[in-house]
Amino acid sequence: MPPITPRLLLRPWREADKAPFARMNANPEVRRYFPGLLTEAESNAAVDRYQADDSEHGYTFWAAELRSTGEFIGFVGLHPPNPAYNFPPGAPELGWRLDQPFWGRGYATEAALACRDFAFNELSAPAVGAVTTVTNEPSMNVMRKLGMTYVRNFMHPLIDPSHPIAPHVLFMLSQADYSDKL
Repeated sequence: MPPITPRLLLRPWREADKAPFARMNANPEVRRYFPGLLTEAESNAAVDRYQADDSEHGYTFWAAELRSTGEFIGFVGLHPPNPAYNFPPGAPELGWRLDQPFWGRGYATEAALACRDFAFNELSAPAVGAVTTVTNEPSMNVMRKLGMTYVRNFMHPLIDPSHPIAPHVLFMLSQADYSDKL
């Protein structure tokens, strides 16, 4: 069962989420830290992958909605990391992407904190990690608020090395450091 926060419900994806998710992924501002925009088919395929991950692993990048209105606002959750990230075995990737009207309200941090706690308390993960391009200061600020620390820079293995967003950073939080902060 995905975590619930005071303002947000993280939940399995629904067919009705595909249209607003595709609109979100076609917004250049939402995708400015990614190699490009997603087509509707690419966006729908991502939802299908997230649903498969949830079935296989018991976690995913869950759909996020406002509890007060039921409005879809993006996703927040956990994902099996790309092997090239060199996460510790059993450590999921923590990630988020919210639609532009919902930025700056603390939703990403609120939901990511709940997902971090879920990873350690429900999954007994040894660590959680997060990655972003080196220019994505808003996401790095969320990572710091989660108690994560910078580990290293790297070139994203799925992005053309000549692309401006190919340089990435890795932040991690270990179970031991999480427990020490409680």
